[in-house]
Amino acid sequence: MAEKEELTKKSIQIKNPQNAINLFGVNDSNLHLVEEGLDVQINAFGDRLDVTGVDGNVNNAVALLKKLMELAHSGVSLGSADIVSGLQMIERGTLEYFGDLYKDELIKDFSGKPVRVRNFGQRQYVNAINHNDITFGIGPAGTGKTYLAVVMAVAALKQGKVQRIILTRPAVEAGESLGFLPGDLKEKVDPYMRPIYDALYAIMGSDHTSRLLERGVIEVAPLAYMRGRTLDEAFVILDEAQNTTREQMKMFLTRLGFGSKMIVNGDISQIDLPGHARSGLVQAQAILGNLPHVEFVNFSSADVVRHPVVAEIIDAYEDSDKKEK
Repeated sequence: MAEKEELTKKSIQIKNPQNAINLFGVNDSNLHLVEEGLDVQINAFGDRLDVTGVDGNVNNAVALLKKLMELAHSGVSLGSADIVSGLQMIERGTLEYFGDLYKDELIKDFSGKPVRVRNFGQRQYVNAINHNDITFGIGPAGTGKTYLAVVMAVAALKQGKVQRIILTRPAVEAGESLGFLPGDLKEKVDPYMRPIYDALYAIMGSDHTSRLLERGVIEVAPLAYMRGRTLDEAFVILDEAQNTTREQMKMFLTRLGFGSKMIVNGDISQIDLPGHARSGLVQAQAILGNLPHVEFVNFSSADVVRHPVVAEIIDAYEDSDKKEK
């Protein structure tokens, strides 16, 4: 029978009790995430936090709480995503750089809150977008690919770097067979564009988004409507790119015009192409990997900024797929 590891306890002084609510989260939700993620117990006593658990876990929890305390003291509003990011950086051994994620503000969202990258993967993604004409973001849902792409597009529009934003994705999986759906084109396409609309509303609000859509400054359209166009001074985002064919991907990428940027996002574990058709996104990695001004950023479950269980679900399915193969 294995010996039970000896528990240790360490205490942290809360420098500014006014920041305690921000640090703890609603109903201590932030502390509960740290407890669950590091298998420790955290108890608050006045201006002191006691952390109990296995020595290594306690040390990690204390280090994370101190980093969070610094952010709270500097005025950063902490939420569950921040805690998850900190836990991920502990796992990667990069917690010392946690505070650096909060130095650069990409934009303010509709509620006035600053939008920042949440982890190292997102930081690589934003850097790639800033320094390349075409950026591919490949990885599972929940890594912030679509949201950050829209953030960067809106920021470029506000700064006058581009004149319009064009958002597209393959509709009805890869076939784009919209004819059987009721309504006009907008009504046919909207359900497939919902994640993009959600991101736009979060950043600019529904009213301002609607005005820009009416003026044509923002265009949302199925991928088939990109054919035959040259897109100058535009920020163009292709979402769900794993459901493009080779021909569709080539058609899209060759729409790039002067003064434009393109972002191509997709999850190659969620390919819905019919039959044995190969994904244009998978082929693009092999064909374009060494080209200048084109960069591929690969996300993993460690970059997921949703509830920690989401990352565990992704890993479980990946393990299952490997066993089946």
